[in-house]
Amino acid sequence: MAVAVPTSESLPAAATGEILPTTSKPAGGGGFRSHLGSLLFLLPGALWLLVIVVYPLIATVVRSLFDGSGQNFVGLGNYKAVFSTTDIIVSLKNNVVWVVLFPFLVTFFGLVFAVLTERIRWSTAFKTIVFMPLVFSATAAGLTWASIFFIDPHTGMVNAAIQGAANGINPPGLYPIDPTSGQTVSDLVATNVQPGPGGTLESKTTIGTGGTIELGLIGISPTTLQQNGAAAAVAPTAAPGAVTGLVWRDFSPTHPTQRGQVFPDEDGIGGLHVSLLGSSGSATATTTTAANGTFKFDSVGSGDFRVQITANNFNGGFSGIFFLGTQSLTPTGSLSPTLQAILSLPIVDIAMIIAYLWIWAGFAMVVIGAGLAALNREVLEAAQIDGASEWQTLRRVTVPMLRPVLVVVFVTMLINVLKIFDIILNMAAPSSQAGAKTLAVDIYNNFSTADGQGLAAAIAVVLFVLVIPAMLFNLKRIRG
Repeated sequence: MAVAVPTSESLPAAATGEILPTTSKPAGGGGFRSHLGSLLFLLPGALWLLVIVVYPLIATVVRSLFDGSGQNFVGLGNYKAVFSTTDIIVSLKNNVVWVVLFPFLVTFFGLVFAVLTERIRWSTAFKTIVFMPLVFSATAAGLTWASIFFIDPHTGMVNAAIQGAANGINPPGLYPIDPTSGQTVSDLVATNVQPGPGGTLESKTTIGTGGTIELGLIGISPTTLQQNGAAAAVAPTAAPGAVTGLVWRDFSPTHPTQRGQVFPDEDGIGGLHVSLLGSSGSATATTTTAANGTFKFDSVGSGDFRVQITANNFNGGFSGIFFLGTQSLTPTGSLSPTLQAILSLPIVDIAMIIAYLWIWAGFAMVVIGAGLAALNREVLEAAQIDGASEWQTLRRVTVPMLRPVLVVVFVTMLINVLKIFDIILNMAAPSSQAGAKTLAVDIYNNFSTADGQGLAAAIAVVLFVLVIPAMLFNLKRIRG
C-alpha cells in the first residue's frame, strides 16, 4: 500500500514557516485610533508652536496692513514706505553689506582654523581659545569690542597700537595742541609773537647780531611745563656775534594783568625747537631752549633776523581714529545726500563685522573641523604622493570634498546676519547708529514708537521673506 509523502505544496503555510497575513484588527482599532496616543503626546508641542510661531506670524502680517494706530487699514502702504524711505533703504543696504562680507569671511577663517588644528601640537588649546567667544552674548561682545575700538588711545587697544607706530614716525611735540578743543597756535600768542606759516610762531620784531629778544607765550599749562622740567625764566644776556633770547610763559600769578615783563614766578619754556630766519625767510641756524627758556645762536653774521618757534613743538601726534563714528570708506562727497547715505560704507560696519567674526569663527571652525575629520585620508595621501603641495592639496582636493560642509556653514551664517541686531545696538556710537543700522534695528526702533508699529510689522515681513530662500536651501541641503 503506497503512502503519500506530503510536499511543500500540500502542507499548510504555518508548517513551512511562512508568515500568514492576519485578518484581525490591531488592538487599537486601526486608522486614527491607532495613532491617538502619539497625537496626544504631540498636541502640547503643536499648540505651543501655534502660539509662539504661527499666531505671531499671522498677526504680524495683518498688523502690517494697518497704520501706526492699528485702526485704519492702509493696505500695502507700509510696504511702499519700506522701499521709498531713505533710512530704511540704508538699513537694507547695510544688510546687503553684512550678507556679502560676513558669510564669506567666517567660512574662510573657519576653514583656515580647522586646517591649522590638524597641523599644530596644541590644537586643543587653540580650539578652546577660538571657540570661547561663542559662549558670550553678542551684547557683551559688542561692548567689549566697543572699548577695543575706542577713540582714546589710552583706552582703545587698536588706537593705542596705531599711536605707537604713528608716533614713532612723526613724534609729538613737548607742547601739543589739542585740535578737538579748537585750540590753535594763535591762542599761544602773548608778547612779541605772531603766527607764522605752517603752524609756526615768529617774532614780530627783527634782531641783529649781539642783540637779545624775548618771546612770551600763554595757553601752556603749568602741569605740562613741570612735566618737561621747566625752571624759572631768566632774562637773556647779550653776547658778541650771537643772538640770544628767551621763550617763557608770560603769566605771573602775582601780576596777572601785566605782560611783556619777566617776573621771578614765571617759568621758562624748555625743550622748544627754535630757528633763526634770515632776511630771505630761510632758516640759518637752529637750537633748543634750555629749561629756563633761554636760547643762543652763535656766529650768526650780520643782518636782521627773526626767531621762529617751529611747528613740530605743538604737534599733537596721533589722537585716535573714530572707528565707531560716521566716517566712510567710500568717497561720496559729490553725490546727493540720499545717494551718499546709500552708497557709503561706514568704518563702523567693518569694526562690527570683525567683532562678529570673533564670535562665530569658532562655530565655523568646529563644524568644518568635523567635516575635515570625516574626509577619506587615502585621497589626501594620494595627492601628496602625486607631488601636490599643501596649497594644491587644500585648493584642489580638500575644499572640493568639504564643499557640502562649507555650504551649510555659509548658509547658516547668511541666515544669522540677515537678523543681525544686538551687536549693532550696543557697539555703534549714537552718532553712527543711523548709518549702521539694519532692518532688525529698524524693526526695534519703529515698534518702540506709537505711530511706527505698522511700519515695523511690514519690515519684519520683508525680513522674513528674505530669510525664507536661505532657510529652504539649508533644509534641502540637510535632507539631501
